[in-house]
Amino acid sequence: MKRFDWTIFGLLVTLMVIGIVSIYTASSTRIADDFLFNNYYLKQFIWIIISMFILFLVIKIPNAVIDVSIFPVYIITTLLLIWVLFLPEIKGSHRWISLGLINFQPSEFAKLFTILTISKFISKPLLSDGQILLRAFTVTLVPIILVMLEPDLGTALTFLVILFSILLVSDLPKFYLILIVSPILSITFSFSIWIFIVYILLLTYLLYRSNLDKVIIGFVIALNTFIFFITPIFWNNLKDYQQNRILTFINPMRDPFGAGYQIIQSKIAIGSGGLLGKGFLMGTQKNMNFLPEHHTDFIFSVIGEEFGFFGCTFILLIYFLFLYKIAKSIRKIKWKEYRFVSVGILAYLTFQIFINIGMNLGIVPTTGIPLPFLSYGGSNLLINVTAIGFILKYLNERSIFA
Repeated sequence: MKRFDWTIFGLLVTLMVIGIVSIYTASSTRIADDFLFNNYYLKQFIWIIISMFILFLVIKIPNAVIDVSIFPVYIITTLLLIWVLFLPEIKGSHRWISLGLINFQPSEFAKLFTILTISKFISKPLLSDGQILLRAFTVTLVPIILVMLEPDLGTALTFLVILFSILLVSDLPKFYLILIVSPILSITFSFSIWIFIVYILLLTYLLYRSNLDKVIIGFVIALNTFIFFITPIFWNNLKDYQQNRILTFINPMRDPFGAGYQIIQSKIAIGSGGLLGKGFLMGTQKNMNFLPEHHTDFIFSVIGEEFGFFGCTFILLIYFLFLYKIAKSIRKIKWKEYRFVSVGILAYLTFQIFINIGMNLGIVPTTGIPLPFLSYGGSNLLINVTAIGFILKYLNERSIFA
């Protein structure tokens, strides 16, 4: 443990302690001078203990054992993503598998093992650009399609972020990243055929100027054209609440008591906290249940209401130090597969932090993505802590691969 990164570990523990305190106050309800508490914070504490055990277990397991387990576990998580589609809906989607006292989301496990599988497959020697792209896209598209069928658009976007980040640090020429960005632009431009035609012509020109193989150019254009035709169908098949979330993001007052309710109440809670907040356990938006999902997706709003601007700033500072330390440290990892894994983990955690806090502030649509290490949720916490365990493992062994 001489090379163990105690700074990253200490910041991780700090975030989880803040999470316990936040969940404790978020799970309270004030009635006159008395307080009623749900036991969410106790459950979260148990998950922290389990997660820390798994973290140190990951550090101790030989790399050879992990290496032979990656693809089989990826297959298992894929089967779980298929299985969950046939289970009863919970809050309008098929995301949860119940095992008695334990409920978990297969999509959380799929994030980590998709990262591990992509990194393993594209770090093999002597791969061509086409082979790297084919392997990366195949591994990623399978969980994306299954997660979108749940439906869970926020998590599906997380997989795209993972794919983009790993390819960004891979041996691929940077113009290949157009392959990832272009479908997103195709979705954006799919509601106007003339804008889409201009976009396709510009995309074709850029790919041609990049001296790509004609087969690859044809594949990219065909893929984007397919997305153009499928997007309106996908939009029409979204649940009403998902369409309303996107439309209400543009104008929350469009449906203030429906899809816009969460965003409006979240902004009220954060704004009413002022500089120093209303005090521990004293948040009125939370106590009166105006703020929905305040122990999960909107935990940051509880922090803003009770601890104010300075409380929110402190949280953001801890997150910044945590992510910055990881980003700075993983540059020391020379072994390609392990560097890819670390970058993918850093990217998806950063994306989830940005999306959740942005959602609480009303600058991004409500997606249901929890705040890493702070929001209540066992499977999310377990996977996030395990992911950090992999980074600590690689940093702990970096002298072997330097």
